[in-house]
Amino acid sequence: MDNRAIGVFDSGLGGLTAVRQIRSILPSENIIYFGDTSRVPYGGRSREILLKYARQDVHFLRSFDIKAIVIACGTVSSNALTELQAENDLPMLGVVEPACRRAVKMTRNRRVGMIATAASVRSGAYAETIRRLDSGVEVISKACPLFVPLVENGRYQPGDIVVETVAREYLEPLKEAGIDVLILGCTHYPLLTDVIAEIMGPEVELIDTGAEAAWELKRTLKARDLLSEDREGQASFYASDRPDDFSTLASRFLRQDMPAVREVDIERY
Repeated sequence: MDNRAIGVFDSGLGGLTAVRQIRSILPSENIIYFGDTSRVPYGGRSREILLKYARQDVHFLRSFDIKAIVIACGTVSSNALTELQAENDLPMLGVVEPACRRAVKMTRNRRVGMIATAASVRSGAYAETIRRLDSGVEVISKACPLFVPLVENGRYQPGDIVVETVAREYLEPLKEAGIDVLILGCTHYPLLTDVIAEIMGPEVELIDTGAEAAWELKRTLKARDLLSEDREGQASFYASDRPDDFSTLASRFLRQDMPAVREVDIERY
């Protein structure tokens, strides 16, 4: 048993969808979450800048006594996971491979769609991972750069004409391509599940990367005898800008009242 916390980070609020899944699947675990709200979104950044930001995020989380880190950011998972794993001596999990494994298992017609930030699509990480798992599965990828800022500004509810118009423009080509599985390749996107499901229809299975990462975390902790003892886990939250705004929106992501969110000068790390 190991009661040390799990560190989780994302460019902003999106990784809280992964936190919600972790708290459901691993309710005894303590969690320390960092949202880099001063530099959100990560999706349009160069690979070099992404690696710099990710290293700072990891250094902040490692200022605590943690036992594992979940990179709840599809962009960082796609562009920097290998380097971060090589540089750190604790389990470092991304969201790409668990989601790809689930997609390969679920597809019936072997046509998988993937939506993500521009940087994630540009990296090719999802398509490469799926090809490695099953070379016969075709992947159709689509960058959706407006989704993150819309979600960060609370524009994700069905009936919101702005988000529905943007989503339809992004998703119609994937629907026309005949996919039967769609990977939500950014942890912000589960907030858009109802909007996306309405456009894609019931015949398309949606893969929540945060949920798949949470199950992978459970398997990893169990294999390394790092699971916490049976108790109620606690969560603490940090942001690099506007902690009050973060707290207000975070309650929607977590579907519960938020504790105080503390501000971090991430440039110190």
